[in-house]
Amino acid sequence: MNKIISASTLAIVVMAGCSQPQKDEVPMTSDNMLLQEWSGPYGGLPAFDKMNLADLKPALEEGMAMNLAEIDKIANNPEEPTFENTIEPLEAAGDALSRVFTYYGIWSSNESSPEFREIQGEMAPKLSEFNSKITQNEKLFARVKAVYEASLKTPLPDDQQRVVLLNYEGFAMNGADLDTKSKARYAEINKELSTLHTNFGNNVLADEENYVTYLTKDQLSGLPESYIKSSAKAAADRGQEGKYAVTNTRSSMDPFLTYSDERDLREKVWTTYYSRGDNGDEHDNNQNIVNILKLRDERVGLMGYDNYAQWRLQNRMAKTPENAMNMMKAVWPAAIGRVKEEVADMQAVANERGDNITIAPWDYRYYAEKVRKKKYDLDSDEVKQYLQLDKLREAMFFVAGELFNFNFKPVAEGTVPVFNEDVKVWEVSDKTSGDFIGLWYLDPYARKGKRSGAWATTYRSHDTFRGKKTVLASNNSNFVKPAPGEPLLVSWDDATTFFHEFGHALHFFSSNVKYPTLNSGVRDYTEFQSQLLERWLSTDKVINNYLVNYKTGEPMPSELVAKIKNASTFNQGFGTTEYLASALMDMYYHTTDPTNLDPDTFEKETLASLNMPKEVVMRHRSTQFGHVFSGEGYSAAYYGYMWADVLTADAAEAFQESPGGFYDKDEAAKLVKYLFAPRNSMDPAEAYRLFRGRDAKIEALMRDRGFPVTKE
Repeated sequence: MNKIISASTLAIVVMAGCSQPQKDEVPMTSDNMLLQEWSGPYGGLPAFDKMNLADLKPALEEGMAMNLAEIDKIANNPEEPTFENTIEPLEAAGDALSRVFTYYGIWSSNESSPEFREIQGEMAPKLSEFNSKITQNEKLFARVKAVYEASLKTPLPDDQQRVVLLNYEGFAMNGADLDTKSKARYAEINKELSTLHTNFGNNVLADEENYVTYLTKDQLSGLPESYIKSSAKAAADRGQEGKYAVTNTRSSMDPFLTYSDERDLREKVWTTYYSRGDNGDEHDNNQNIVNILKLRDERVGLMGYDNYAQWRLQNRMAKTPENAMNMMKAVWPAAIGRVKEEVADMQAVANERGDNITIAPWDYRYYAEKVRKKKYDLDSDEVKQYLQLDKLREAMFFVAGELFNFNFKPVAEGTVPVFNEDVKVWEVSDKTSGDFIGLWYLDPYARKGKRSGAWATTYRSHDTFRGKKTVLASNNSNFVKPAPGEPLLVSWDDATTFFHEFGHALHFFSSNVKYPTLNSGVRDYTEFQSQLLERWLSTDKVINNYLVNYKTGEPMPSELVAKIKNASTFNQGFGTTEYLASALMDMYYHTTDPTNLDPDTFEKETLASLNMPKEVVMRHRSTQFGHVFSGEGYSAAYYGYMWADVLTADAAEAFQESPGGFYDKDEAAKLVKYLFAPRNSMDPAEAYRLFRGRDAKIEALMRDRGFPVTKE
């Protein structure tokens, strides 16, 4: 697929990978393993066990050359442009380079190293130049434009019409209509941005790797036994036997701030985490932010846009920055109002305890936990005893079977190549027909060189363009690996995230499209499917059958279940405010003149103007906001999580209103048919209307979070 994108380092024009050769494809002559067609079972598999970093640079260079040869052939076709001789060859181009990028993604996200980062830094501008050679190929764009304009007069079949539109937009939004001088500057900007994006992400990773807080035995007060054991292992892995490591990642920081009785250490851990990229050293990201914003603003100015956000949102569900801002600001007052209530409750608890403190950001999680116990008699550590990662995985498989008719079967160790011994693999098939759908890879544990957070990705997407392709999808997390023989117990929030990312995988496996381009996503819609799947974690069938005590095997008591459900809107002020602060800042950054901008000052002043509660900080402070500054996937688009959550809350009510509840077969069939299987083969707004019979309403979101609903 011809993924024309703007200046992102990793998502550079990777033409869709497909292991089946096509007639007239540029012949594969390289003996570089990273370029080789995938062989073996399951329609061919990436050879993760044979990855050699020395192959990467030559593979990228050769793959780009092969791809450009394919592009030149399409562009110089003497025949009149048609869908068959222009768009279809574009859909088929770039197989070899796509395979290289599968390995590149593993080195970048799962197995990074200083050696890889050196190659990454060297290749980023070269990949940007390669991208520009395609987006600025005048002959190619003329052919795509001709097919697009012809399709407006004589429409093609729906899926072909959508492919033409997406291809045309990809070129047009990336300056294909610019004059020669502007095109040259556009390409130069993309080249500069590619290096800045890479530097930004690597700076954050460096601060995550280099800053570790070590504890001694007398500093463990309040911490759960499972956390103590995993932090002891983390310290031992770093050569600090006998100590306990709080690593500089959310999965380690969050539980420490929730349970540690040591306020000074909470402040230290909090400060270390939220200072990533903002330490005034070689890994400081403030100047990177300024440079990125100036270049983005200049680039869209070449095309006549007032600001970057205006350019970004034109083909999203929100359409304009104003629409996105209006949605966020409709929720913001209720969110910060709830924070005031939460802080008052926490301060009262602190006063009752005689702690003689005023609630600060590093206290929020700790005292919120005390309030949770007081208000709802709900102890998060008690809940964790019923949240084993392995059982949660089984629960996800159960939900996938009930809603999507999928069956998951573990693959025998050694059958499928993996890049790390912690990665496990499952076969995915249709429960009724037994037809093979794909493989699901799980990489659950944090380690050095692995980027923080949780994410889903595909190594191969489904399409039927040149024969049916099976899906290779992966979920990746950063759970702290438990001590040998110990279960991995996670928080309710982590369990929710686990379900969320699995929702992305189910979206991949459900794909029912012909053309590779139709697997692309609309950013303010692509989180909807994953956010919706979170809702099944708290269904009775999951709770009663999979949330069992790790010691006794007994199911979660009904009293504890009732407490969890009663507390479902607890701390929504904190969760909504920390997210919305980041989403609003993203939009303000991309609608403001970046000249003379100082990120630290801009962040502080903008949040103050929004009346940001002093007890809460942005979920992603500017200098560590990788979604926005280490690439362009979520830039001026982080609002999309809440846009999608409006859809999520509304769709959840559709299930609640149905006879079978969350397992209603008719509702599930509509869900798959309209919201999962089509991927990007139809406009998302129309797809949602086909599912729900109307547009989504923001009131569902407000009800869902326990916020006041002012209108119906």
